[in-house]
Amino acid sequence: MDLGLYIAASGMVAEQVRQDQLANDLSNASTPGFQPDYSPQHSFGSVLLANTEGGTPVGSVDEGVALGKAVTETGSGTLQETGEPLDFAIEGSGFFAVRTAQGVRYTRDGQFTRSAQGVLTDASGDPVLSAKGAQIKVGAAGTVPANAVGVFEVPGAVKQGENLYTGTPAGKPTGSVRQGSLEGSGVDPANAMIEMITSLRSFQSGQQAIQSIAQTLQEAASQVGSMNPNA
Repeated sequence: MDLGLYIAASGMVAEQVRQDQLANDLSNASTPGFQPDYSPQHSFGSVLLANTEGGTPVGSVDEGVALGKAVTETGSGTLQETGEPLDFAIEGSGFFAVRTAQGVRYTRDGQFTRSAQGVLTDASGDPVLSAKGAQIKVGAAGTVPANAVGVFEVPGAVKQGENLYTGTPAGKPTGSVRQGSLEGSGVDPANAMIEMITSLRSFQSGQQAIQSIAQTLQEAASQVGSMNPNA
């Protein structure tokens, strides 16, 4: 493959990933406790610099755009007062725990409700857990003490969709629960739209580069094919 085609194509693939993440962020701009993602991009120059700074051998490095591992911007939402007794937010780090059909999952979304059985659940009907891993009963007045809701430190929590994370709790939680509040989405819609437009322009630049290279190759092939070998 022509090197220029590879570089342009790798940049377009990177921008597609970026646009998918931005589209998902925008769709969750009003989801409580949602944490946006981003995938760092590295060009050949920055990868080379990162390796030489550490003194390690550079080895084989592609000339195109390299995508890093997706990173979640945790703790980026602001707390919003709702006055609802079953709304909870975590001040500081940590996660709520819910028991799903796939096992225990973790979330920053504290928009809870009361099930028909009088148990505190999330929007999907999964029971919210206490610090000891037990279900939480909603009182007769329709309230739950803030200290009854468990907060868990989950280092390296991994997104699983539906605003849920997987991971292994470790260490003493430092976050505290605030009742009658929700953590807003960490997405800034205006900034996400600007990034979406910028990404689209970069994608279009890659398209134009590929079209130009393809036209050049076609012209070169036509010229070679028309050459008179007896001239």
